[in-house]
Amino acid sequence: MSQLNDISIVAQVVVFRNTKAFNQIVEKYQSPIRRFFLNLTCGDKQLSDDLAQDTFVKAFTNISSFKNLSSFSTWLYRIAYNVFYDYIRSNKETGDLECKEVDSQYSTQQTNIAQKLDIHQALCQLKETERTCITLFYMEDISIDKISTITGMATGTIKSHLSRGKEKMATYLKQNGYGGR
Repeated sequence: MSQLNDISIVAQVVVFRNTKAFNQIVEKYQSPIRRFFLNLTCGDKQLSDDLAQDTFVKAFTNISSFKNLSSFSTWLYRIAYNVFYDYIRSNKETGDLECKEVDSQYSTQQTNIAQKLDIHQALCQLKETERTCITLFYMEDISIDKISTITGMATGTIKSHLSRGKEKMATYLKQNGYGGR
């Protein structure tokens, strides 16, 4: 589904109130948005599913506000980013987001389970902003300019978060037997 097709589907939803057309958007973006949240929540599958659902509900209810100033995927990731930080802000009084291991049902379906758990643990070592930038750039393959649009951070700030995040992850992974010299 191309950007042009995304815009066509958005038009169908907005103009004709075609809720079935929105299902195509959900089908296309559900896995990337869930993966984004899995990385931000350090593998908490249930929380990731809840946040993804909130993202799509907000996208659907606000779809008429999409102005095509950026790609639809950038607009959707911006909503996801805001959903995550609304969750973090609402749970600050109970402490920071706890990093949890991927539940056994999810992890048994994956290959290289230990390596994926180590990556999640390495992500847990990062600050939320570093984890967000690392996830968007390396795991979702989103450009720095689009990350800037999604997060509202300056490109220099994003580059700093990427650099610090990579360094922290590399240190953690080296301490746990990866890439040692």
